[in-house]
Amino acid sequence: MRLTTRTNLAIRTLMFCAVNEGRIVRKTEVAAAVNASENHLAQVIHLLAQRGFLKTVRGRSGGLTLGHAPQAIRVGDVFRSFEACLPFTECFSESENTCPLIGACRLKALLADALEAFYTALDKITVLDLVTDNARLETLLRVA
Repeated sequence: MRLTTRTNLAIRTLMFCAVNEGRIVRKTEVAAAVNASENHLAQVIHLLAQRGFLKTVRGRSGGLTLGHAPQAIRVGDVFRSFEACLPFTECFSESENTCPLIGACRLKALLADALEAFYTALDKITVLDLVTDNARLETLLRVA
């Protein structure tokens, strides 16, 4: 399994905001800290804001902050929000499935169970869990 770049950037952005909680951060600061292009990051920030994970503030002193307390943002919810729209494999797509084995294959059910177990494990983790007592991460992400 491999996560999309968007999901990876989403989690990095949320961790950046959590480390700098109580402060409006700028997209340029996030991009520099998480090694992302500002254009790609802008798309991720837009989706995070649409889904309530971030709040954005327009204007000269604008930027972004967490949309909820870091302990209220479950990593599983973020992953589902970004990954669930993409079928895990062809047979998960109702419109693009051309697999001739669909009626007899047991793999789809096993993969669905494994995917649900993956998300369930991530549901136990919050953004706060990712940043608490993580001095190395704070050193990398803290804005001076």
